[in-house]
Amino acid sequence: MTDKKKLKLKIFDKEYSLLVENEEIAKELAIYVNKVMEETKDELPDQPAQTIAIIACLNIAYDLFLEKNKNREFLIQATDKVKKLKLLVNDPTMPNPS
Repeated sequence: MTDKKKLKLKIFDKEYSLLVENEEIAKELAIYVNKVMEETKDELPDQPAQTIAIIACLNIAYDLFLEKNKNREFLIQATDKVKKLKLLVNDPTMPNPS
């Protein structure tokens, strides 16, 4: 079992106490979330905090889905190349290197 540490983080002018396994990652995530919230607030200055939070969450989720799709495409391409290499290695018409 991993030891969790209590960490206070400030996001969007509010302090949160969290139990975290990795303080550095938690701090980076808090900075990122705060940045997205502030950018959203700048784009929608007349909206309440809850609306800003939901829009920021949707923006973060959108970025996550884009990255997942990039990763999925990379995996498909890599798997395809490995299959082609295996076919080449197993091709009986290829000369034996030894």
